[in-house]
Amino acid sequence: MRKDFDDEEDDFDFDEFEEDIFEEEHKVRDRRARTDRSKDRVCGDSGRTRNTRNKKSSNDDKSGGTNIVTIVGAALILDLAIVIGVLVIKKVSGSRNNSDQETDLFSEIEASTELATEEATTQDASEEDSESSSEASTQASLEASSDASADTDPQAQAKTETGADVDVSQLVSASNVGENTSVTYGIDVSRFQGTINWEQVAGTGIDFAMIRVGYRDAKTGEIKADSNAKYNMQEAEKYGIKIGAYFFSTAISSDEAVEEANWVTSYIAQYPITYPVGYNCEGFDNASSRQVNMSQDDRSAVAMAFLGQIYSAGYTPIFYASQGELAGDAKWNTSTIEQKYKIWIAWYNQDTSSIAKGPAYSGQCAMWQYTNQGTVAGISGKVDVDVAYFGYNGTETAKDTSERETASADVEALMNFKEVNEQVTAKSSTNLRDKPSQGDDSTVVVTLENGQVAQRTGISDSGWSRVVYDGKTLYAVSSYLTTDLNAPKQESGQAQTQDNSGFKTKFTDCNETVTAKDIVNLRNKPSVTDEDSVVVATLSAGETAVRTGYNAEYGWSRVEYNGQVLYCVSSYLTVVN
Repeated sequence: MRKDFDDEEDDFDFDEFEEDIFEEEHKVRDRRARTDRSKDRVCGDSGRTRNTRNKKSSNDDKSGGTNIVTIVGAALILDLAIVIGVLVIKKVSGSRNNSDQETDLFSEIEASTELATEEATTQDASEEDSESSSEASTQASLEASSDASADTDPQAQAKTETGADVDVSQLVSASNVGENTSVTYGIDVSRFQGTINWEQVAGTGIDFAMIRVGYRDAKTGEIKADSNAKYNMQEAEKYGIKIGAYFFSTAISSDEAVEEANWVTSYIAQYPITYPVGYNCEGFDNASSRQVNMSQDDRSAVAMAFLGQIYSAGYTPIFYASQGELAGDAKWNTSTIEQKYKIWIAWYNQDTSSIAKGPAYSGQCAMWQYTNQGTVAGISGKVDVDVAYFGYNGTETAKDTSERETASADVEALMNFKEVNEQVTAKSSTNLRDKPSQGDDSTVVVTLENGQVAQRTGISDSGWSRVVYDGKTLYAVSSYLTTDLNAPKQESGQAQTQDNSGFKTKFTDCNETVTAKDIVNLRNKPSVTDEDSVVVATLSAGETAVRTGYNAEYGWSRVEYNGQVLYCVSSYLTVVN
């Protein structure tokens, strides 16, 4: 029994709603029976008119019966869905039912039923066209929706700066362990950092080290290894620091660049190089440079040749230069290089509060060397610090897994020794050390007494001698040695007694402006061993101080810097002309 709806909305009663559906369903079936008796239908694909059911063959009866059952079933389902929809609408809207509305409703149901029946009889013939039409309609609808949403989506209206078209996934990478998008932190080092304590470095938590493996001599053009490269790679690997490498190039042709790359890949083959292999070229504008007459296009082509050869050998290439040289293709064809290779940018004194996001640089930047004044445990003096906007899922295996020799540190890396060949003895007695330092990083191996002979092979301008004694290469303070093998032992009152508290220095006055060759510590006293000897400041290349005195015997200089009188090793300074 139908239930009239009040003008006001009532709570929805599902039982009453189900009863209404049942009543409507019976009315639909009655009307369907009347419709079937009054109309002829087209059956089968032959298109013949059906005059009477009795004239059909048994096969036609089965086929026709099946089609009719399918059609009527589909029609009834459609009828029921329409009825439910109408009842819900009427229930929600609160509209009253009347006989005219009821007549209209069933007229619509009957028309829908006839249409569904006719469509079912022609479904096979029209299936392909229907699918095509549906796809076209759906696509048109999506496009219209997209166009409409573009008018309201704020991002669609935002003006964006157009940068270089770079597909980062296409930047060449030869990683076998899987490169990821982690932000990782590291340092880059060379012999200029001296002997590094890599165990202490590892304790700081750095992820990687870019290690200089060699360079091409700026004057002779000879390729030379960095004297601490193999030791640095060996020790970094030992303490779990991932390794990258770089080469300082002065190549003047693509052939030389390929030669350099081949030398590098051969030199590093026995080490697990996980991070990229870099091309570093600086000072090409200097009058003394081999590259001074090269054009920017030529230099860029040389760099590309090196990077390409590195990639061919199975390593990931990276190009290093300063921001001033890279930006706007100022000194390099950056826009070409960065399309294919990672860029390692040197840019100091920038905002590093959001360092993980990278520098405020419009070009591609895969690695950022953001300072050369880093302090890292295990490294005496300052060091370059880097952040890479990528990492690796593991550590690479060396290309050459054959057994390699154990590398030793180049303890003379920060000193220049003049080669000599002469016999010496101690004036009284002197300690022979494993490295030219009186600091905690050196060890006294033996004490040389007056009358005992050692072979001196080198003299440093920093006040040290290299000697061979009992088959070992050791170091002694030069002022405690003499070439007079018959000299009597100096008594304590006469001797320049060796005092572990520091050098007994006297300075010759002078007045000249100096700067550091690279970086040098300025101390409060001329000693590296006294407990009260403190590094007060650091002088970097380009910064100046006034040297007011020097001691040639021990190799110390007295300088005035920022209003203070300080002391540093003379060999780390150069006079500013």
